[in-house]
Amino acid sequence: MRYLLWFVLLFVDAAQAQQPVFHVLAFYSDTVERDHVDFAHQAIEFYSSVARRRHFDFTATTHWDDLNAGTLAHYQLVIWLDDQPHTPQQRDAFEQYMEHGGGWLGFHIAAYNDSDTDWPWFVRFLGGGVFYGNNWPPLPAEVTVDDPTQSLTKTLPKSFLSPPNEWYIWKPSPRLNKDIKVLMTLSPSNYPIGLKDTIEGGDLPVVWTNTRYRMLYLNMGHGDKIFDSNIQNRLLEEAIPWLAPPCGRSCGH
Repeated sequence: MRYLLWFVLLFVDAAQAQQPVFHVLAFYSDTVERDHVDFAHQAIEFYSSVARRRHFDFTATTHWDDLNAGTLAHYQLVIWLDDQPHTPQQRDAFEQYMEHGGGWLGFHIAAYNDSDTDWPWFVRFLGGGVFYGNNWPPLPAEVTVDDPTQSLTKTLPKSFLSPPNEWYIWKPSPRLNKDIKVLMTLSPSNYPIGLKDTIEGGDLPVVWTNTRYRMLYLNMGHGDKIFDSNIQNRLLEEAIPWLAPPCGRSCGH
C-alpha cells in the first residue's frame, strides 16, 4: 500500500510539473501595416513553440476588448505584437492591470506615441520618450548589450547584428528617466542609418524596462525577418521567463 501511495504521489507531482506555470495573452491586429502583421504572425508561431517547451500557457487574440479587468485577471503577462489599445475602456483596464502588478511585453509599434496619442500615462510608463523619427527602409543594425548581468541578456554577445528593422528614435531619450533601465542600444557605428529616411545620430535605446513595473519594450518587430537571428531569438525567448511573476505554480491556478 505504501508503494502504491508513493507511486500516486509521484504521478501527481509529474502531472503538476507539466501544468502551465503562468498564462500569457498576446494581442495583435490583422488590419494594420502589412509588415507589422507579418511580424505578429511569426511571433505567434515562435511563442507558441516556446510555450510548449517551457511549459507556460500562450494565447493570441485580435479581440482588443479582451483588454478588460475580468479577462486580464486570468493572465500574468500580456504582449502587444503590432498594435495598442485605442479606446478609453481598454486603456484604463491596462493601466489598472499594470499598476496592480501585471506584466507587459511590447514590440516596435506597440510603443508608438505622438501628439495625437493623448495617453499621458502611457508616455510616462514608457519613460517619457515620444516618437521622434525612424530610418527607412528597414535595415539590419549592430546592437550592443548595456547590461550583460541580466538573465535576459547574459547569454548574448556584447554586440550582434540585429535583422532588418525600422528603428525608432525617441525624444527625450528614455535613458534620461531615472526609472528606466536600458538593456540594449543601437551602436553608434550604424550612423547614418537609412536611405529615404535617415537617422544621423543620437542615443537610441532598443530594449528597456521601467523599473516601476514588470515590463519590457523591444524596438524590434517590423517585417518578416525579425526571427532570422538565432542570437536575437534567445533574447526574444528569454523575455518571457524574465517577465514571469515570482509566484511559482500558484500562477497556474
